[in-house]
Amino acid sequence: MADKTPAQRVALARHAGRPGTADYIAALFTDFFECREDASILGGVALYHGRPVTVVGHRKGRDLSENLKCNFGMPGPEGYRKARRLFRQAEKFGRPVITFVDTPGAYPGLEAEARGQGEAIASCLSLLSTLEVPVLCVITGEGGSGGALALAVANRVLMLENAVYSVLSPEGFASILWKDAGRSGEAAEVMKLTAADLLSLGVIHEILPEPEGGAHLDPAAAFATVDRALSRHLRQVEREGHFAARRYETFRRIGS
Repeated sequence: MADKTPAQRVALARHAGRPGTADYIAALFTDFFECREDASILGGVALYHGRPVTVVGHRKGRDLSENLKCNFGMPGPEGYRKARRLFRQAEKFGRPVITFVDTPGAYPGLEAEARGQGEAIASCLSLLSTLEVPVLCVITGEGGSGGALALAVANRVLMLENAVYSVLSPEGFASILWKDAGRSGEAAEVMKLTAADLLSLGVIHEILPEPEGGAHLDPAAAFATVDRALSRHLRQVEREGHFAARRYETFRRIGS
């Protein structure tokens, strides 16, 4: 799939049928006990190959009704505070944390800002930076801005082949830089938001291949690929130990 343009990968990352956090939890985990509240963040405790873990991810929904309930995968501050509570609980009980990222970004509305959106995201970043348990992140679709990064400060950041990860959307980039959202395809070319770009820049650790045409065409194959990668990286991270210190070193190296 090396012939795909960045704009085409953006389209695949946003495909309505692409497996989301709920699908990965159903396929890879058992005994999932959900912590309810903000519907755009799905999180709770589960068993991963028989061991307790904390799993947290963005949720967009499958149809218009679910999209509206989940605010199209754009969490408000309550969602990030919910994630923060789950992270703290994971550390208290020594559970590894596994996150799934798929969001256009945190909700940018005035009401979210009034309720402390910036503080909620910053608190997630700060907590994940110091968490003394393994943290693994999989970027499964869109990874938009601080809304994505709030769940992605991890010992290993894995990225599906057709996922994207960037400071903002190509449309937003084009609107700011050229005052023309219609130039989003051009923006995607220069933003370095594809998995291959980010691997070369040291932002992610591994690209996870997808079935030809995208993960939505063969979800079972995508689940198996993610499962193998998570198992392997979790073993490696646990062998290395010093989880917070190594996470710090990883992010300090980016751009050096």
